[in-house]
Amino acid sequence: MSNEVKKNTINSLLIVIVNYKTPSLTIDCLRSLADEIPGLSNTTVVVADNASGDGSAVAIKNAIANENWGSWASVMALEHNGGFAFGNNAVIRPALTSNQPPDYVLLLNPDTIVRPRAIKTLVEFMSDHPQVGIAGSRLEEPDSTPQCSAFRFHTVLSELDSGLRLGIVSTLLSKWVVWPPIPDQPCPTDWVAGASMIIRREVFEQVGLIDEAYFMYYEEMDFCLQAQRAGWECWYVPESRVVHLVGQSSGVTDTKRPPKRRPQYVFDSRRRYFLKNYGWFYAALADHTWASSYLLWQLRRVVQGKPNLEPPQLLTDFLRNSVFCKGGAFSSPKIS
Repeated sequence: MSNEVKKNTINSLLIVIVNYKTPSLTIDCLRSLADEIPGLSNTTVVVADNASGDGSAVAIKNAIANENWGSWASVMALEHNGGFAFGNNAVIRPALTSNQPPDYVLLLNPDTIVRPRAIKTLVEFMSDHPQVGIAGSRLEEPDSTPQCSAFRFHTVLSELDSGLRLGIVSTLLSKWVVWPPIPDQPCPTDWVAGASMIIRREVFEQVGLIDEAYFMYYEEMDFCLQAQRAGWECWYVPESRVVHLVGQSSGVTDTKRPPKRRPQYVFDSRRRYFLKNYGWFYAALADHTWASSYLLWQLRRVVQGKPNLEPPQLLTDFLRNSVFCKGGAFSSPKIS
């Protein structure tokens, strides 16, 4: 059965921004949206504040009032920080059950600045391609240098490549590398970055909300996988350009600072992704593959006298959080 939907000439859009202690970034993001809103039909923006506790919600509400953005922007203050999926779902859930649910939902990071027509381009692309359930923007640096934002699913072979980091192996495994060359044209892809990702309402109706058992990371990949298994296509749309200040909202992937020790939730999310989608044996194989290949890379690095620029205790933390130490149990998706 086809998942294609009829084109709708008047599309409604809900934009969700999850804030956690980054009010200035969120306000800048809203400011970049302000010029785009008049060109978008039936568009609302909701900032979900994940219990920042630093006055973020008040600061953002004040900015909305002072800048006269109240006709299209609002703040939902949440009682606790349940993570990225939790914050998005808190806004999406009531919207989908309302009398006028949005045709599309756009997940937008607070550390983004939308370029002119970025959002409208995504909406028009979705309207013109009814078989597409999810689409993502081209993410870029402030100087327009592109960032990789269209990816392949993680597999055992991609774990081998990311651990070993050997040119000839990467060439041989080019079809499985998670970070492929950045495309210049719209193209289908396995998954797109949640920093700017538009989702058709029918996808939520078919596969459910985003899995809240992921606190942060892997949730958008998991969601795209569920959509793909349900028959929907995922596309990368480079004409939609969005500046992404990498890692500013989470601090985990900030390329401007020395690497920090990986948070516990990164390992929990990775383990959940493999167990949930592929089972214990495959997860164990993926863990063993990455750990052994990473150890070989570290030995080669030492022999070559290269500096260690990895996050502190990465291998130790990885092994401690592998399925060999944590087992194969994982909680059910938290989407209630």
